[in-house]
Amino acid sequence: MKMDFQGGASVLASRGHSSQKAARGDICCVPKEHLKIARHFNAGSICKWRQVPALKRRAIFRKSLRDYALFAIATILLAAFCATAQTTNTLSDAEIQGEQLAHKLLGQQPMENFTNSGVLQIRNSQGKRSEVPVKCKVIVTSTNSNWASIYDAGATNQKVTLLIIHAKDLPNEYFYRTNFDIAVPVLGDIPILGHLFSSGQLSSAELMTSFASSDFWVGDLGLEFLHWPGQKVLRGDTARGRLCKVLESTNPNPSTNGYSRVLCWIDNETLGIVEAEAYDAKGKKLKEFLPKDIKKVNGQWQVGSMEIDNVQTGSRTKLELDLKAK
Repeated sequence: MKMDFQGGASVLASRGHSSQKAARGDICCVPKEHLKIARHFNAGSICKWRQVPALKRRAIFRKSLRDYALFAIATILLAAFCATAQTTNTLSDAEIQGEQLAHKLLGQQPMENFTNSGVLQIRNSQGKRSEVPVKCKVIVTSTNSNWASIYDAGATNQKVTLLIIHAKDLPNEYFYRTNFDIAVPVLGDIPILGHLFSSGQLSSAELMTSFASSDFWVGDLGLEFLHWPGQKVLRGDTARGRLCKVLESTNPNPSTNGYSRVLCWIDNETLGIVEAEAYDAKGKKLKEFLPKDIKKVNGQWQVGSMEIDNVQTGSRTKLELDLKAK
């Protein structure tokens, strides 16, 4: 114990001796002459700086600040560019093509108002058949910034009305109301939502519900799957004699009763949907869509009929529209 204590005292003594050396400038074995030269150099630099006129010193200081600010801005811009490039590089070519194709499809909008009447021919899972009258109305704003689709289905005293508002680069808005038996009020170009659908706006979960007891879901009529973030062109293909691209739309948060993904065969020439398949949350095929009787009416491609089959329940719905040119 005594030897340990003496060893500790020796260490403390050596540290104290080193401190004294540091005070004299002898620490780290730096010769005194070198320290004198360094002190004279620093003193000379300070004297030279003090000899510079005050206005010139301020100008040099401002220039230094400006150079630093420009450097900081350039660094921030470079970081933002690299982040954007990294985000883009994370997408495959198929995903980039898919996003571009979905954007083109959503960018197609009617150029003028029109109304088509038709019928929903329904065969339920038990084989029972029924028909529901339907009217489809399209309203385009004067600025072409957005447009609305209105679907009326059912008899006068048992009518359901669906309003879908489409806006460029924005999600669709859906409004639903039952037992509506008065005319649609319109203010300017778009229906008066406060009067028409005061409390009928649908949530995203409610889009996967039947429209007028048919196999068409509300989201089907608004092509909601094209708004999903996951879009990918899988391959080129042919469908019903047409050259197509196969677009896969993936739902990031599928509900138990909704779609997990949708495959669409998109016509290369018209950008119309030739056929489509929808898959449930477990990845099993749920529905098949077959648009038919596609015509160009008043300069616009329109679907004269569309059939949708639920392959799991065996139900089927066919929408027949009377396309009339002006």
